[in-house]
Amino acid sequence: MKSNVFAHIRHDLPAGIVVFLVAVPLCLGIALASGAPFFSGMIAGIIGGIVVGIISKSHLSVSGPAAGLAAIVLASIQKLGTYEAFLLAVVLAGVIQLALGLLKAGAIANYFPSSVIKGMLTAIGIIIILKQIPHAFGYDKDAEGDLKFLQMDGENTFSALFNAISKIDFGATLICFLSLAIMILWEKPFFKKHIKIIPGALVAVIVSVILNEIFITSKNSLALSGEHLVKVPVASSFSEFFSFFTLPDFSQLTNGKVYVVAITLAAVASIETLLCIEAVDKLDPEKRVTPPNRELVAQGVGNMMSGMIGGMPMTSVIVRSSANVNSGAKTKLSTIIHGILLLTTVTLVPNLLNKIPLASLAAILLMTGYKLSNPALFKKMFQLGKYQWVPFLTTVLAIVFTDLLVGVGIGLCASILALLYGNYKNSYYFHKEKHKDGEIILIHLSEEVSFLNKASIKLTLEHLPENSTVIIDASDTHYIDYDVLEIIRDFKDVQAPLRNINCKTVGFKNSYKISNTDNVQSVKEYIPRYPGMITAEYQKTSNEVNT
Repeated sequence: MKSNVFAHIRHDLPAGIVVFLVAVPLCLGIALASGAPFFSGMIAGIIGGIVVGIISKSHLSVSGPAAGLAAIVLASIQKLGTYEAFLLAVVLAGVIQLALGLLKAGAIANYFPSSVIKGMLTAIGIIIILKQIPHAFGYDKDAEGDLKFLQMDGENTFSALFNAISKIDFGATLICFLSLAIMILWEKPFFKKHIKIIPGALVAVIVSVILNEIFITSKNSLALSGEHLVKVPVASSFSEFFSFFTLPDFSQLTNGKVYVVAITLAAVASIETLLCIEAVDKLDPEKRVTPPNRELVAQGVGNMMSGMIGGMPMTSVIVRSSANVNSGAKTKLSTIIHGILLLTTVTLVPNLLNKIPLASLAAILLMTGYKLSNPALFKKMFQLGKYQWVPFLTTVLAIVFTDLLVGVGIGLCASILALLYGNYKNSYYFHKEKHKDGEIILIHLSEEVSFLNKASIKLTLEHLPENSTVIIDASDTHYIDYDVLEIIRDFKDVQAPLRNINCKTVGFKNSYKISNTDNVQSVKEYIPRYPGMITAEYQKTSNEVNT
């Protein structure tokens, strides 16, 4: 790691603490929902934080056991017969992910439409709120981390809400509302300016623990215990602690079912990870881009290590990652800090963790959910037109009423259908001629530019020669996908200046305005400013890649 890794410690430390507080119940809850040993979720969280955090080049993504894999893990353990055989499948899944990363399979991330990614983030925010309201009221029947509509406890998201309202625990409710009040107060300018290093979520948890201990000592009816508190396994000795770790059963290498499970885990975990890093990059205030192939390599190594010592399979996880972003993290140090805190507390002070009320942690997640599903985003998406809001809204509803991967799949189908409905007929074409120094490069956009053209346009812009002049001409274009506009804006305003490329955009209509666009409507009006220089024109079909 670079020597300046601690440059943003004042931001990364408090963010790491908040993610740690969020991760503890999620790691345990997902392990419970998956039918895996309780401690296996903590192992995956520790390795996801420290190992994947170090290898990955994502600045803000956080990895750990994922709710999206819970049903697969549960079915796989039953199918293979033993947890040790399942661990072998996890190791092999990591090997497959490592190979996918080395083979550059992460390029599939370029084809996730922006509307679907934003719909996924919004849906996760709504689900977090709906799932945490029961915990806020002290109804803790469903395990933390269960994000599916049909819950593991036999209820669904809405029936759990009704039951929570009819079975309110006033002690849990008081602690949740007090925790929310503290975190809202911490958002005020005075606290953000003078007490930034101490996160409001940590203060809320400490106050809730102290208050509940007072209730317990005074034998008050508001006291919380049992299922209302975090439950980290506590070892009475070092030998018992090491018994929490399990080795894979390598004798099952000849079992064909193990390979089927491994391929399934690798495919689902890789897709969920790529979706997550795309989403986190959009949340990143600095708009940094995560290399998807490097992320697959990091996840592969993480899953190999997790499987070798008894941990669950992991992915990059949007709930923890969004909490990381919302807490002000700047670099991946926050992810590593959260992993170190998980390791330290479960080995040294597990009893202390077991005093934390779930209602207080529910308050932290409620704040995270609200920031992800801010109502203002719905208005913004509707303003962008039907090509954006139809797949966006479809994705939101599909995820809320199914699960993450099924919902995203439905959203992708909706995005394609929206384009077809909008007379999606004309692809993006451009043909590359041999470029010579000093020549102006003309990129002429066709009548219809869809998100399917995103990868080829992005690749072309990335490989344009430095110190050149480029004209992007949209004079004949009737429709440009929002994703492509984002790529062009980013290239013109950020990437081109860094590479000393003089980028001019021509003919973009008011509805597709690019910042600082030249006020001309055609290349012919622009050419006289550079007489005799336009001699190269880049045009190629969307399914050709010429670098």
